[in-house]
This record gives sequence, structure tokens and C-alpha cells, in this order.
Amino acid sequence: MKQRLLLCLLLCGVMLYYAVPRLSLQAGGAEGLFAASWLLFALCTIAGNLTALLYSPKSKRKPIKKKEYKKMHHYS
Repeated sequence: MKQRLLLCLLLCGVMLYYAVPRLSLQAGGAEGLFAASWLLFALCTIAGNLTALLYSPKSKRKPIKKKEYKKMHHYS
């Protein structure tokens, strides 16, 4: 589970690295709206993955129970 979340964060970072220089927030109309919404969705994706990664329940491993043997007394 944690590996998938880390992979999603890494891929989102790579997409932001390539997209931010090409997006223009100052552009008017549909281009500016698309850039703003794309960045908003990318930040929501990062926030969701970080939240899932940080607040995931800790998996506690249960100790393996050994069979309990009764002590047998042998009297000769």
C-alpha cells in the first residue's frame, strides 16, 4: 500500500515538473481556467496521497504463538 502511494506521489511530482513551465495562469479564457483547474487537481492528488500515507494504520505483526507443551513428570 505504501509503495503505491509513494509511486503516485512521485508520478504527480514528475507531471508537475513537466507541466508547470508550460501552464500559463495569466492567460485569459479557457487556457487560464484549464491551467488553474489542472494545478488544483494536482494539488488535491498530492494532498490525498500524503494524507493516506501519513495517517495509514500501522500494521502490527502478531507474534507467532508457539505450542505450549505441558511439562510431564516422569517418575521412575
